[in-house]
Amino acid sequence: MVFKRLLGSLGVGGPTVDTVLDPAPVRPGGTLSGQVHLRGANADFDIEYITLELVARVEVEHDDGEGEGVVAFDRFTVGGGFRLAEGEERSVPFGVTLPWETPITELHGQPLGIVLGVRTELSVAGAKDKGDLDPLTVGPLPVQEAILEAFGRLGFGFGSADLEYGHIGGTGQQLPFYQEIEITPSPQYAHQVNEIEVTFLAHPGGMEVVLEADKRGGFLSGGHDALTRFTVGHHDSPDWNAEVEGWVRQLVEHRASYGTHGAYGHGEPYAGHGGHHGHGDHHHDDHHRSGPGMGTVVAAGAAGLAVGVVGGMVAAEVVDEVGDFFEGDEEDEG
Repeated sequence: MVFKRLLGSLGVGGPTVDTVLDPAPVRPGGTLSGQVHLRGANADFDIEYITLELVARVEVEHDDGEGEGVVAFDRFTVGGGFRLAEGEERSVPFGVTLPWETPITELHGQPLGIVLGVRTELSVAGAKDKGDLDPLTVGPLPVQEAILEAFGRLGFGFGSADLEYGHIGGTGQQLPFYQEIEITPSPQYAHQVNEIEVTFLAHPGGMEVVLEADKRGGFLSGGHDALTRFTVGHHDSPDWNAEVEGWVRQLVEHRASYGTHGAYGHGEPYAGHGGHHGHGDHHHDDHHRSGPGMGTVVAAGAAGLAVGVVGGMVAAEVVDEVGDFFEGDEEDEG
């Protein structure tokens, strides 16, 4: 899906821009490549620079509730300093590195409901115009996929995913927002938690995994949120079923109340406790499960099976969101 728009600030007859992303899968910390296609019109134009901007649709908390906003989270200059002649067609190839914390938008080809975009901006003869906006699809890192697959094999289901504006205190978070992947509890933990939210904060040396459980309240006590944080390496290869089950057990057994989701999401000190596993300290147990992975669980939704939200509905919602995202952006700018 490509969205092209005439450079309105230059009037009728100005250059047009069409950015085409390479179809190869892109992952956090990986290279996003493609080409910016330019076409001159009825005059020569000096192209001062060509800039790509990564943008995301993010949930933002306000005093009167929650809303959505568009947040730019990285920017790259990929060309410029040349004259585009009348009627000339020129392609500018690019390869830029995605931030390690770039949210994932799909798992095994199934959309998770996250909307990202690549916006192209031209500076031509002193006038700037965001002339092209394209959806960005990001797959998981191998370790992210392994962890999500383990949740699925342990009986957890996919609920939803979103991006929250704010910072998780006590972590190395770099972007102004973080991704939450909400999963429904397995039967073993259904009486203890309503849902578990998984946040991945990747960096070149590894990844922080933050788990939050919305805990059910008892007869004499209300429910509350609990947080734990774990560190993994990109090449760690433990028994992920046992590893993740240990994380969940530690999370639900942690009894202290850490306040509301909004508190830690906006810079309060991190209240959980962390763990680290390396190749020498993996903890395993004899209880192994071999159900379907999370990718299978998400994909099953497309066939109409219950997985928190029906996969087909997720896909339809993402298409609508992408359309609204780009259409609304152009209306705002026009």
